[in-house]
Amino acid sequence: MTEAATALEALWAPESVAVVGASADPAKTGGRPMNYLLKHGYSGRIYPINPRAETIEGHRCYASIAELPEAPDAAIVLLGADRAEAAVRDLAAKGCKVAIVLASGYSESGADGLARQQALRDAAGNMRLLGPNTIGAMDLTRGIVLSASGALELKDVPRGGISVASQSGGILGAILSRGAARGVGFCKLASTGNEADLDLADLIDAYARDPDTTVIAAYIEGIRSVGKFRAAALQARDAGKPLVVYKVGRSSAGARAAVSHTGALAGEDRAYDALFRQVGAIRAQSFNDLLDLPAMLASGRKMQGNNVAILTSTGGAGSLVADSCGMLGLNLPDLEPSTGRILADLLGQSEPMTSNPVDVTLAGVEPAIMTAATKALLASDNVDGVVVVVGSSALARPDVTVGAILEGAASSDKPLIAYVSPHAPHLVDLLNRKGVPAFAAPETCATVLGAVREAPPVADLLTTEAAVVLPNLRGSLNEVEALGLFDLFGVSGPETRIVTTVTDAQDAARALNGPVALKVLSRQIAHKSDIGGVRLGLDPDSIGAAMDEMAKGLASSDLPEPEGYLVQEMIGGGIEMILGLRRDPQLGLMILLGAGGVQAELLGDSSLRLLPLRQGEAREMVAELRIMPLLQGYRGAPPHDIDALVAAIEGFARMGHALADRLLEAEVNPLFVRKKTEGVIAADGLAVLTD
Repeated sequence: MTEAATALEALWAPESVAVVGASADPAKTGGRPMNYLLKHGYSGRIYPINPRAETIEGHRCYASIAELPEAPDAAIVLLGADRAEAAVRDLAAKGCKVAIVLASGYSESGADGLARQQALRDAAGNMRLLGPNTIGAMDLTRGIVLSASGALELKDVPRGGISVASQSGGILGAILSRGAARGVGFCKLASTGNEADLDLADLIDAYARDPDTTVIAAYIEGIRSVGKFRAAALQARDAGKPLVVYKVGRSSAGARAAVSHTGALAGEDRAYDALFRQVGAIRAQSFNDLLDLPAMLASGRKMQGNNVAILTSTGGAGSLVADSCGMLGLNLPDLEPSTGRILADLLGQSEPMTSNPVDVTLAGVEPAIMTAATKALLASDNVDGVVVVVGSSALARPDVTVGAILEGAASSDKPLIAYVSPHAPHLVDLLNRKGVPAFAAPETCATVLGAVREAPPVADLLTTEAAVVLPNLRGSLNEVEALGLFDLFGVSGPETRIVTTVTDAQDAARALNGPVALKVLSRQIAHKSDIGGVRLGLDPDSIGAAMDEMAKGLASSDLPEPEGYLVQEMIGGGIEMILGLRRDPQLGLMILLGAGGVQAELLGDSSLRLLPLRQGEAREMVAELRIMPLLQGYRGAPPHDIDALVAAIEGFARMGHALADRLLEAEVNPLFVRKKTEGVIAADGLAVLTD
């Protein structure tokens, strides 16, 4: 168990709690935590600290932390930023295990606040910190709430298996209150605030090891350590606990400028998509999904296939769900003859029912019919999940309707959910509390069923080859240096000559014995074709004039003097791709594959992963591209060398591992993918290295 997980035990099961800055007024922020501890049934020892009060809520007050009769397991600090540091230092000296600091005015407020936050962390010493700028932590299963969240005013908070990690205290309260209103039960919840110490990954790791947690939900504004987050997410995955994440900041405004096409294509949000995919996390596309998806996943039921059946007593509502399922790629197959026969007998029809959705409107909403029909659909080999539409008629007999659904659900372990068509929050609440996931929007029904399809296992990491001798290069490399680097990892370029004079260029063209390309060689010009620095299809007779024109063009455009020129064999007969690496300051190295050449940014057909890659991910990247049919051989055309392309992706991934922090960007554009068995070849390359 990690040190952070051990410290977090003091949040979930403290035998003693100090409330520093406690107030006798429960209406004030300083009065809430103690009031909530007692209200929700905390039975441990509580030590309020307030030099101006003798007792609070029947508990003796202490004038200072030093006067406490013992070291508290946990402490909640309700003082402002100007006094919190001293309190944290005193708690650490007393031997407290973990302190929760609610105050704001730290790193979120600028340079001075960042300095205050570092001083706060230093004051904690070996004691762990949650916050600052947090709303606290709570374990609803045990009734331990170390928080000032107003959501704890709720009298009836459902308990369940969903644990929440949020970087926002306000969002934590919103999730708790929204869930309680819908009958969704929670286990543990905590906000990390500014993350001076404990962060989101620490919470996810603790939840993954927690026997009471079955599903983890995370609200993310940014990830402090990708490696730590990756390890925690995989810990959750290995423990069989689905992780649902909602990441804010999805707009393109966060994209950073970059030298390469890879940088322009690999926007920050796409990188987060790749990270979540690689660790098996489910990304919520809306804030509502952050509650709906965990509520569904908490049922523990999985879709073994893609087929959905809908049972409805109102045709319009059934069509809404069916349409939403179709939009997300779920199938609504015709019913099997045996299932159709059972339903026909139930409804008194002579012909087997085959249509899906199954509309029982004419039979009325009879519990026996609804139960038997639900059981029949769940028992069908051609059905992987069932949606029961709860119509307006259920408003008159909610218990009967819910009872029929529950009886049907008990007959199978397949996913069964309810779409409550009328505005009936009490029905949604009742169904959820009874263990049947219930939703008020047809689109949500499709979303949650898609989320419980059986996911493939996370593959092992690619093995990295033995260390290679890397050239002592830095800064922006010229094309020869970049292609030489790529060649060390199995991505080779065309035969090339470096020239400085027309005579040398003519001799090189003769030696290459065919049409050649002429390129300017410069570390300071990244995109040569944009400034007229590339000429194609030349021969010994035409290359001299082309070189003169290129030199004059560079001079007239006030561009730097080139280091020389390249004469290369012409590459043709393949599909142009782009293959690149780019380092994100927060997320680390990412690898991108896409349609290449001058159309790279225009087409935007690309796939992205973060390093390190796992077994099979390179091939998945190829399969995700819209141009995959061209690579396979479109309309009778010969197939191209996909195996060699996969090997090139994996070679670039190994290069990223070998160069580690030295590599900022690297790119081949275009990478020509030739016909099957003929390999790939890098027609151009750039790389940017640091010291």
